[in-house]
Amino acid sequence: MRLPSMSQPFLLAPIAECAPGPPGAQVRLAVLGARGVGKSAMIVRFLTKRFIGDYEPNTGNLYSRLVHLEGDHVAVQIQDTPGCIQVQEDCVQVLDSLSRFVKWAEGFLLVYSITDYSSYQSVRPLYQHVRKVHPDARTPVIIVGNKADLLHARQVQAKEGLQLAKELGSLFLEISTSDDSQGVCDVFQYLCKEVSKLQHADSTDRRRSSIIPRPKSPNMQDLKRRFKQALSSKVK
Repeated sequence: MRLPSMSQPFLLAPIAECAPGPPGAQVRLAVLGARGVGKSAMIVRFLTKRFIGDYEPNTGNLYSRLVHLEGDHVAVQIQDTPGCIQVQEDCVQVLDSLSRFVKWAEGFLLVYSITDYSSYQSVRPLYQHVRKVHPDARTPVIIVGNKADLLHARQVQAKEGLQLAKELGSLFLEISTSDDSQGVCDVFQYLCKEVSKLQHADSTDRRRSSIIPRPKSPNMQDLKRRFKQALSSKVK
């Protein structure tokens, strides 16, 4: 499934980690996946358009930037999560370590490498954990098969990624972080847009629920009838 193309340019500018702003002006994203799938490279590619192939295993870096999205400046925070190998071997312990990131974020990228079948197998438990923490099905989750340029080393077919996404009710696409800067930008911008739409919908719902219903207009005929009854009783 292809994402809608993002024609709007985005502005890269550093922002403070806790920059104040109006409600809905800040979007929190988390990138989850096994070690070595290219999570850090994807984030840096989006924010700087540069590709860096090698990274030290991270312990959970937080990136903050001001992004120009559909005419508005949105403060985007992207949480890069620690990589883990073979999630299925010790699923409970691994997912518990990711819980604080999952609770914090509003939108998710679940990334696997098409050259590593075990990283593909880690997507399902990660998705299920996200849905456990965020039971609202509107919370956007996108499944990404990275390293699509390494076709000679492919272990996960595109149809497998698509089938998994259909089963989980998620969007899916394959990208090459090293070769396709625009594809990386599109997926992040699309996720930002979906989170912003959800924030706006929640804000509208809260405003509606806070409005005190207007009392019904009195029934004049009923008032006249009661008034006549009161007068007649006084006369008696």
